[in-house]
Order: sequence, then structure tokens, then C-alpha cells
Amino acid sequence: MAMMGTALATPASAVDPHPTPGPRVTVEYFPEPGGEGRRTEVPVTTERAAGRSTARTADPTAGTTDGEVNELSVTGPSADRLDVVIIGDGYTAGQQDAFHTAAAAKWADITRVEPYASYQGLMNVWTVDAVSAESGVSGDPSADVTKDTALGSYFWCSNTERLVCADIDKVASYAAKAPEADLVVVLSHSAKYGGAGYSGLEAEGYPFDGVSTLSSDNEQSSMIAVHEIAHSVGLLADEYAYDGYGTWPSGEPADINSSTYTTRQMAAKRAKWYRWLGETDPTGGTVGTYEGSSYYPYGIYRPTSNSLMRALNVSEFNLPGREAMIAGFYREANALSSEVATGSAVLRTTRIKVSQAELTGLAAPELRWYVDGVQVKRAKGLTGVVPAALGVAADGRTHTVTVRSEDRSASIRDPQVRAETTETLTWTVKASGHKPRTHR
Repeated sequence: MAMMGTALATPASAVDPHPTPGPRVTVEYFPEPGGEGRRTEVPVTTERAAGRSTARTADPTAGTTDGEVNELSVTGPSADRLDVVIIGDGYTAGQQDAFHTAAAAKWADITRVEPYASYQGLMNVWTVDAVSAESGVSGDPSADVTKDTALGSYFWCSNTERLVCADIDKVASYAAKAPEADLVVVLSHSAKYGGAGYSGLEAEGYPFDGVSTLSSDNEQSSMIAVHEIAHSVGLLADEYAYDGYGTWPSGEPADINSSTYTTRQMAAKRAKWYRWLGETDPTGGTVGTYEGSSYYPYGIYRPTSNSLMRALNVSEFNLPGREAMIAGFYREANALSSEVATGSAVLRTTRIKVSQAELTGLAAPELRWYVDGVQVKRAKGLTGVVPAALGVAADGRTHTVTVRSEDRSASIRDPQVRAETTETLTWTVKASGHKPRTHR
């Protein structure tokens, strides 16, 4: 999951004292339920991790569902959606139904949080069956427990009990079976709290934005995915700090939710989240500038005292974070589509039908129709029109019909974000100049 801003050294306390050869990437984990995050480096694959077996025992009952893809929540074609793939690890052939139940429960947890709740119509969710030889995962309940599983996930990664790592090569091979995986969630079959969020995977040649690992049957682990997906989709920075990091050493960061500006400076410069300053926030309190963010306790500010990007003891993004998430959903997906091709001319009598993603709650999608750039107000909100009924005359001239979808959500204040939500489709209409015959 790509992180914006200044690259940081990993705290010495989080470095694996027994590093393994091969590529390593940064992961984020949450040592305690409801606590703040930490970052460290781990191997990309688990075969080289100390104490883990590279061999897998064949399961004689496997093969009937291994690699099978199912739809959990499919709202449109993959080309127009953010595609999330959920894969289970530590589920035997006879436990795949339990995996599907856990996947549905985790996705329900994630989409109870705004703005996931309102914008889930822009996402597809797929499950992929990964049949393991043994039930459960390594490191549960103790570090000496080793299980033979499809994705090799395990607790005690980098000597950290709650950090759950997986073999990303194996994750990628299963994720590739689903349509166009953008984000991947691995459910490790365990009731023990734990998980992780991988970043830097695209630099290693993987096709997806990020991977989150979660313990499948622990209610509190769901918030890890809520937080991790926000890095990839919303491009949000972490808002917590390490005590030993001191004062922010650089200039103004690119991150949406971190700034070196005080409240007065931000308002004067009309920068970052100035449009939200002083507003009552869903996390509690007021939007302002609160010192400590992007791992540094001093000299850099976050929008609110607490939020999902700081700790998992709240279930809300702050207002600037919520707006960034909405912008990210629209960057990754299209809310407007039509089976009537826009690349060729249509007749005055052609019925043009469009589909708009089903958005609810915070979202306020609006459809408007135009003929030659002039809005046809009576057609507002229609999902099907005929050019002649819109007023395209039979005058032999070429006209254009355009539909525009725009999200007028009150959760959006930045004009650039509003523009991100605006989509248009245009058709050329060749209007015949012949008058229709009158039948007597």
C-alpha cells in the first residue's frame, strides 16, 4: 500500500534480529487492539522465514474448490470498479464454507465504516478458495506451532506476536484467478488478534496496490483492513508518532492529512484541509491542527485529535480523511457507464440508457443531460432518454447529447475532488432532414 511523504527509518526495536535473505518490504501492524500502529520490514515470501517449512503436504481432498472464484459483492464490470479479492489461509477443503462466512463477515465490518458504507457501489468483492493441508495458521496459539497452509501465513513475524505475514508470491498466484485484483485481503484462520498491511509491493513487481492480512475470527482485526485500505485508496498518511523521532525534519509534506502549517497559517495560505477548519468532526472534537503526525511528534500536524489513521479505538475517519477516501474511490472506479457506444453516431430515435453506481448515505449522485451543451432540465435524473425527446431536431445537422454524473455530497468541499467525481458520456446524433410521412 503506497505511502506518501518522507521515507523513514524503521525503529531499532522493530527490526528483526535474525534477518532472512531475499526481498523485504515494509509492513504496518497494530500491536494491541484499538492501539496505534507500528512499522517494520519483513520478507516478501515465507519460505525463507526462520523455522517455517518450505514443503507442503498434499491434501487428498483438495482440488475440488482450490482456486475457485466466487462473487461476494459484484456491482459492475471490473473495468469500472475497484476490485477487492479476499483469500483464506488455513482452511482445509472441508472448511471453505467457513471461509466464505468469515469473508462476508469481514466485508460487512469494513463497509459499516464511512465512507466505505456509502460508496461500496463502486467496489467489487471476490473470494478465492485456497485449500490448506492443515486447519489454522502458524504461531497460534504460541510461537512454536507450525501449520502447513496454502499461503504460509503466520503470527510472530519479525519476532512480533501480533504481526501476521504471508507468502506474497502465493497470495499473488491466487489473487490472479479473480478479475483484475486491485486490493487483496488475506484471512488467516484464527481467533487470535493480529494482521498487517504490506506496502512497496508494486516496486517488487506485483500487480495490486496492497495486501492486508487479518485474523479471520477476531472481531477487532477488521479495523486493520479499514486503516490499510485507506493508504492505497485515500493516499492517507499515518497520523501517529514515535516518541524517539523528535521534530519533523523536512518541508511541507505531500500527504493530504499531514501539514507543517498551524491553523492560522493554513487558513491564510488556503492550503490542505483549510476548508474544514472549525467544523465538528465525526471522530469527536473539532477540525484544526494537532501536533504529531507521520511518525513525528513535533513540528507536523494532523487534522483531529484522533481518527482511524491514528489509532483503531475509533471507527471514523476525520472529515479531511473522509473526503480523501471519496476522491480515491472515484480515481479507481467509474460511477457512470452505458452499453450504447459513445464512439459512433446514434439516431434521433435511439434510446440511450446509462447505468449509475448505486451509492447511498453520504453520496449525492446527480444526473444531468445536455443537447449541444445546453442542459435539458426536464431530463434531470433520467437513466434513459431518446435524443428526439430531448429536443434534437430533424434538421439534417449533427448534434451532441451528453450525460453528466456528479457527486454533490456535503462530504466534499475541495473543487478538485468534486471534479474527480464528475463523469461525462457524449454521443453524436446525426439528425435526418427528411420530414416523416403522414399516414392517412
